[in-house]
Amino acid sequence: MQISKHKVVTMEYTLTDAEGSIIDESKGDEAFAYIQGIGSIISGLEKALEGKTVGDSVQVSIAPEEAYGVRDDELMTEVPLDRFESPEMIEPGMQFHTQSPEGAARVVTVVAVKDDVVTVDGNHPLAGVTLNFSVEIKDVRDATEEELEHGHAHGEGGHHH
Repeated sequence: MQISKHKVVTMEYTLTDAEGSIIDESKGDEAFAYIQGIGSIISGLEKALEGKTVGDSVQVSIAPEEAYGVRDDELMTEVPLDRFESPEMIEPGMQFHTQSPEGAARVVTVVAVKDDVVTVDGNHPLAGVTLNFSVEIKDVRDATEEELEHGHAHGEGGHHH
């Protein structure tokens, strides 16, 4: 069976950056499952996997435009320290959920704390990064009605209710 819209794909992958450092991987008992064609994974990887079958291996580099986007310096914001519930606990690397001006949920990362100002970055941590995937397709099957309704794969490698 070929990977196409509404198929559940189970894959093992290794994700590296341009220097070859491993960013993430999912192998063996932790193989990753998703539903093709509903935006569950980055568009560049979804396109690269379209039409592949069980046993296929794929090596692909994905530009930021088809991954997590290019960095946007306008998403760097300075926030007064007193706007945080526990200002004494704020330190670089912490992440918080917030809302964009349009009301969309997003995660921001603290990049600096200086005096009474916290600098946060609203870019995805992998924005601007070319992603290199090494993928092996382990299984392809039709998504169930329930999976399509829920918007994610169930069972091994997927979501467990």
